[in-house]
Amino acid sequence: MPANDLDFLLRGVVLGFSIAAPVGPIGVLCIRRTLAQGRLVGLVSGLGAATADALYGSIAAFGLTLLATFLVSQQFWLRLVGGLFLIFLGVRTFLAKPAAMPTAEASNSPAHTAWLGAYFSTLLLTLTNPLTILSFAAIFSGLGVASQAGDWFSGLLIVLGVFLGSALWWLLLSGGVSLFQSRLAPGALTWINRLSGVILFGFGWLALSAM
Repeated sequence: MPANDLDFLLRGVVLGFSIAAPVGPIGVLCIRRTLAQGRLVGLVSGLGAATADALYGSIAAFGLTLLATFLVSQQFWLRLVGGLFLIFLGVRTFLAKPAAMPTAEASNSPAHTAWLGAYFSTLLLTLTNPLTILSFAAIFSGLGVASQAGDWFSGLLIVLGVFLGSALWWLLLSGGVSLFQSRLAPGALTWINRLSGVILFGFGWLALSAM
């Protein structure tokens, strides 16, 4: 790969990692799901967010102005959906009764339905924040990607890098959290569920109050 192309890819990786790293509602979900359902469910949850980051990154990279403008103009409804969904997840998590701690085999082999639910829930939550497009557009412009009209390959490389960087963060987070899974005392997951539920409910309430 030419040095210039590698540079775009690495910039995307750094960008994706830095956007994913701050702990928000997706991070709370990833941590809680890793502890309750195993490392792979936590990782798949993060990959849903990484996919949304890549989608919004592609909109910014390829100058899809009309689509970006439309999504930003619909932020009221998107915030409403995202906020209500976070509140729903918060209540459900708070009331959830933890099952027995998953074994190593169960942690690494969750049901496909759990994977799909984990993936699409975080994909939806991340997509309901269209202002992310504006952040990507500003950053991509600073990186000199948005100004290179017609340079689709450079755009693809940096979007791929965004996905890989975001996915790397979720891999590290779910892997690190899983190390503490076997050390949880009996009943600890109940309090983790309650704390996670309160935090998710709070994020949802903040999203609705900002409308």
